[in-house]
Amino acid sequence: MKTEQELKQIVKTKYAKIAEQGKAENASSCCGATNSSDKVYNVMMDDYSDTDGYISDADLGLGCGLPTQFAKINKGDTVIDLGSGAGNDCFVARHEAGPEGKVIGIDFTPIMIEKARINAEKLGYNNVEFREGDIDNMPVNDNIADVIVSNCVLNLVPNKEKVIKEIYRVLKPGGHFSISDIVLVGNLPEALREDAEMYAGCVAGAIQKDDYLQYILNAGFSEIKIQKEKPIIIPNDILIKYISPETIKEFNTSNIGIFSITVYAEKAGNKVEKPKLKLSELQENSSSCCTPNSGCC
Repeated sequence: MKTEQELKQIVKTKYAKIAEQGKAENASSCCGATNSSDKVYNVMMDDYSDTDGYISDADLGLGCGLPTQFAKINKGDTVIDLGSGAGNDCFVARHEAGPEGKVIGIDFTPIMIEKARINAEKLGYNNVEFREGDIDNMPVNDNIADVIVSNCVLNLVPNKEKVIKEIYRVLKPGGHFSISDIVLVGNLPEALREDAEMYAGCVAGAIQKDDYLQYILNAGFSEIKIQKEKPIIIPNDILIKYISPETIKEFNTSNIGIFSITVYAEKAGNKVEKPKLKLSELQENSSSCCTPNSGCC
């Protein structure tokens, strides 16, 4: 079993390489982080192209959802994007927060920070900044963010519970987050769980869905909802690099699920707190097919 620092270095090395690639190369692989698949499409990503504020130069094709679409960002908000990459979600968030708002992107890969800063300068966005640092030890003070977003990044961090506690620390009372991430139902084959490429590719580092939601509950968040959920199907031409044809058949016919979920939660403010839900009650109250206009969040 690799240490936390070894896993972080694997991710940092891989994503530095991704930053030097074009979007087409990234989009032909599993979360942009494995060798190219024979099928030229992205396994995880949702399409941003019709989203207000979208900047194609900042889109490396690495996300697994559209968290900014669900994040309820208001004009003047301070927004933090965890694992900001080349700045894609930051620029969408900036459109929502307006020039009177502030957006901070945090990423631990220096070349990603450099690319994001270049993109922001080209756009003349003086209220968008990028800080180098780990999201499990954010380089920001307590209680400064109105909204936190993140897109397919927490699954890359070994200590996810620590990240969620950091999110709670950094949010203002009454603030909230909307985070897209990869989670599991059932156990992956050992060959996938132990592979460094699959870790950097957003799969092997994913944890059980129930554990993910429990960490959010334990951190003290309320109003927790799953805003969107979609299954992730890994093509056989990617799986064959890691497991045998027989294991692929077993895997594809098993009850193991890999899902992209977008989760919303609030940090209590000055309003009266509601009784804390148990995990089972949270799941009963959550919808797996929500849309931004459905009123579920």
